[in-house]
Amino acid sequence: MRKKRVLIHSNFCKMFTGFGKHKKNLLSYLYKTGKYELIELSNGYTWSSDQLQYTPWKGYGTLPDDPEIQKEIAVDERRKNLAGYGTEMIDHAIKELKPDIYLGIEDVWAFTGFFDKPWWNKVHCIVHTTLDSLPILPEAVSAAEKIKHYYVWASFAEKAMKKLGHDHVKTVHGILDTTSFYKLPDESRAKLRKHFNLQNDYIIGFVFRNQLRKSVPNLLDGFKLFYEANPNLKAKLLLHTYWSEGWDILKLLKEKNIDNSKILTTYYCKQCYSYHIKPFSAHVIKCDSCKHPNSCETTNVKNGVNEQQLNEIYNLMDVYCHPFTSGGQEIPIQEAKLTELITLVTNYSCGEDCSTEESGGFPLDWAEYREPGTQFIKASTLSTSIFEQLQKVYNLSPDIKKTLGIKARQFVVDNYSVEVVGKYFEDLFDSLPEVDYVYDEKRKAYDPYYEPDNSLEDSEWIESLYDHILLKRDEAGVVHWMNRLKTDLKRQDVLNYFRKVALTENQKYYVEDMLETLKSSNDNKKIAFIQPDGVEEIVIASSLLPSIKEVYPNHDIYFFTKQEHFDLINSNPYVKKVLNYFSKLDDPLYFEGKGVNPKYFDIVFAPYLSIRNNNYTRNSEDIIQYNIYESR
Repeated sequence: MRKKRVLIHSNFCKMFTGFGKHKKNLLSYLYKTGKYELIELSNGYTWSSDQLQYTPWKGYGTLPDDPEIQKEIAVDERRKNLAGYGTEMIDHAIKELKPDIYLGIEDVWAFTGFFDKPWWNKVHCIVHTTLDSLPILPEAVSAAEKIKHYYVWASFAEKAMKKLGHDHVKTVHGILDTTSFYKLPDESRAKLRKHFNLQNDYIIGFVFRNQLRKSVPNLLDGFKLFYEANPNLKAKLLLHTYWSEGWDILKLLKEKNIDNSKILTTYYCKQCYSYHIKPFSAHVIKCDSCKHPNSCETTNVKNGVNEQQLNEIYNLMDVYCHPFTSGGQEIPIQEAKLTELITLVTNYSCGEDCSTEESGGFPLDWAEYREPGTQFIKASTLSTSIFEQLQKVYNLSPDIKKTLGIKARQFVVDNYSVEVVGKYFEDLFDSLPEVDYVYDEKRKAYDPYYEPDNSLEDSEWIESLYDHILLKRDEAGVVHWMNRLKTDLKRQDVLNYFRKVALTENQKYYVEDMLETLKSSNDNKKIAFIQPDGVEEIVIASSLLPSIKEVYPNHDIYFFTKQEHFDLINSNPYVKKVLNYFSKLDDPLYFEGKGVNPKYFDIVFAPYLSIRNNNYTRNSEDIIQYNIYESR
């Protein structure tokens, strides 16, 4: 009995992101069970990327290897955005990897178009997504009927979905490795503080990606109120974040008249991998450890501290404060709790799970505002509430702080740990039977020549393009093109885009189907003869076919030319089949089996290409027809 094949699709497991950490922890747990054939599918990497090969499980990327296709994607913003979530390669992944179970871990818009795929729910499809605002995203609601196994990272989203009648939506939190984060002994914490000259300071911490949804201005206002109310406390605010993106923190400090020396940050050295806690001075600085002049920068998703170092950073803090407008889970909150810190969290979105006394946290009050465009409810955390809760924690007795800290850690162990969440997925996978799904997509050709009714309103006009050109509706796409029509595009521009996509997709599907047929056929060896254009050139080229067939009698000849020239070759007795020319044929080495590519043809003849285009290798299978004697 074979192991079930589980395909897990998200950020690469070695990325310093919430999705990346969750994926790493889940894969590691499942790998240790020995039950499954695990396959990792990683957004933002090419299919055969070397970086994905150094894990105990198989790894593939969601971008095409072909540099020509990569160039096409790069100049098309919408295609580029969708490609970042895996749209380009997901069909190929399902077809080639044949999973029993597909688990997608991403924001819900990452699955645009997936629910209408022929394989969706033919294999067991699971979506584990982050929903962070009310009202729930329309795409998340409309997709609910098509997602049999629908999981969200925070309970507020589950409650909102159930109010809308979707009772099958369940909360499963993102996984934390509880062994990585813990409270250090008092002696170790004291030594650590002394190392960074912080032994007399009261440290308020915030670990975050410097995005605009993180409420940095509100936190600075609350912190200022706190240190002004406690002038002898030597309060410091530690912002563990990347200062080169998002909020201009330096500008905010100047505006709010906050002394820079009161704001600490983390610098990470790319040379010696050490970290330093100090006031911000510049984006790139000299390393205090290895003395390299330009190796330290504020921590970020590409160059950042490891989990042991991050655990030490949490242990430098006296209290943890996490104000935000909304969030899917906010993993640093749980990491801080694991180190037995009392956490102050905005009481909205996923913060509802972590701001209760039962969770070892206190809620931060907020005022509602609406996000422009989406009209989502967002939270503006009150600076006065930040101040009041900081003051409350500071005034707590050591015994109460200790009790709340222990409670905070146990809350995360019970609800977010590898053992709990990993076991949930293990039991789910075990309950699902193996599948014997044969990928047999019967594609309909897109219609690039459809003429829309220009009397329609914009929304109906765009919907007609989806319905008649691309043969499927994309609600998010309709919104996107509505906005473009209102800002920078005319209807003809949008129509031209749809037609281009239809032509490109028709060509791509034709090429994929044709190559798959060639790869799977069991007939003779194959020769590709390519002459795309020119009546005279095609006639001359066809005169070579008898000679080629005589020299290679056990090879079938496939003649590639443009469709308008098929009649010139169709009746040629030496040709097995006439096929439509496509630009990829300009690389004969690809079709002869270059690198990791499969060999579609044993020999490729392309006389229209010059010698500099490598039109001469032919897999080293050339046969010389005539003997050449040296003249004397």
